[in-house]
Amino acid sequence: MDRNTNKLYEADAGAAVVSAPADPPPRPEERLEKAVRAAEQALIEFEIAVETFRVEVENFSRLHHQKLGPMYTRLDELDAQIAEARAARTGDAEDLRLAREARARVMPMPGVEELFHGWIDSEGLSPEGASMLNDQPVRPPQRVRPSADARRLYRDLVRKAHPDLAQGEAERTRRDAFIARVNHAYTLGDEEALRALTAEWEAGPASEEQPPSRSEELYARLEWLAERKEMLTLVAKRLEDGAIGSMLRVAQDDPDGLLDQIAEQLLAEVAGRERELAALLE
Repeated sequence: MDRNTNKLYEADAGAAVVSAPADPPPRPEERLEKAVRAAEQALIEFEIAVETFRVEVENFSRLHHQKLGPMYTRLDELDAQIAEARAARTGDAEDLRLAREARARVMPMPGVEELFHGWIDSEGLSPEGASMLNDQPVRPPQRVRPSADARRLYRDLVRKAHPDLAQGEAERTRRDAFIARVNHAYTLGDEEALRALTAEWEAGPASEEQPPSRSEELYARLEWLAERKEMLTLVAKRLEDGAIGSMLRVAQDDPDGLLDQIAEQLLAEVAGRERELAALLE
């Protein structure tokens, strides 16, 4: 190939490049569909994070009541006894009123066994609760904390079966009912149930391919996703600002250690109240 032939080839190639038609710009519907898909996935991940935190708060609250509930009850009882002892000494009308109010706060309640998971019954401290206050061996409270595998199964199921991925009302209803079962199993930390639900979903009907959507429908979808995200943000804030959520934020790495610290503080308060009561009864 001579020099002139090379120049002609290069000129033709350049002309071909210049004259080649450019790719058509994406249709507005395509851009909206991409935006909707991205918003859907972001919302699902956010819902997973919020639900995971909700379960952590619920489980920590349960452990908090199981481990520390008897101590709070003991402090209330000591406060009532101190107020009654002080009123008996002074006979003052205000002291008598305070004593009645303190006693009313610790009156037996029906169903209290369920509230404190067996640590306290309607007659007062259970044997296990009394053993704990006296530093004696006691059966540890039941822990309902999902394992790493349970968390992984839960996240995978929600990503696959989330109702926000449904394209029809019937499919959304089916997914809503299924996700409710998934959430219940995760709350209980039931790994076997989550595995069974995974198999059930995989054996179910395949998700239909998303049909083309009109621009108005896509805009409405984006608006709904934004409203849902705003609602979940409020839920997350309420969880974080609550007493249990605040404690979890303080002790993210060692929530059990935080419970132990609070237990030590409460035991010290119980000892102080008992000394104060003994002094009043002398």
